[in-house]
Amino acid sequence: MKNNIILIGFMGSGKTSVGRLLADRTGYYFKDTDELIVDKEGREIEEIFHTHGEDYFRNLETELLETVMDDLDKTVLSTGGGIPVRDRNVNLLRKMGHIIYLRTSTSTIIKRLAGDTSRPLLQGDNPSEKVERLLSSRVPIYERAADIIIDTDDKSKAQIVNEIRRRLNHLL
Repeated sequence: MKNNIILIGFMGSGKTSVGRLLADRTGYYFKDTDELIVDKEGREIEEIFHTHGEDYFRNLETELLETVMDDLDKTVLSTGGGIPVRDRNVNLLRKMGHIIYLRTSTSTIIKRLAGDTSRPLLQGDNPSEKVERLLSSRVPIYERAADIIIDTDDKSKAQIVNEIRRRLNHLL
């Protein structure tokens, strides 16, 4: 297993903000799969979803993982919330490093995402119901994929980073 740290979890769980801080505190590089896809495609994820649909976007995620998996070294990788839904992606992530699931309650996610119009899967009526439905289907997937589960509710980014570092002390 490589020495990378892979952050998985639902949208709004803090993967990017925690990932940036973790990278800063450990001297690791930081990469975000959504940012890498936006850079490669030259357009926002919302536009990719609108133009080509979710399956196309999920294919882009898999292609990205296949492209970067051998090049990452001492990197914190923040993943899109849907990446672990595909078994192929979980297998790729496992080869890349230690998978950390940032587990966040439904109520916390709903609070964090309130008013966020940039999430394609939450567009339309009743985003709270969509969060609940998606989360209930994804939690078992995240839990199966994870090497370590970190609960994030009522914790600061620094507290989460400290817990990750403590649990991965053999690596860091």
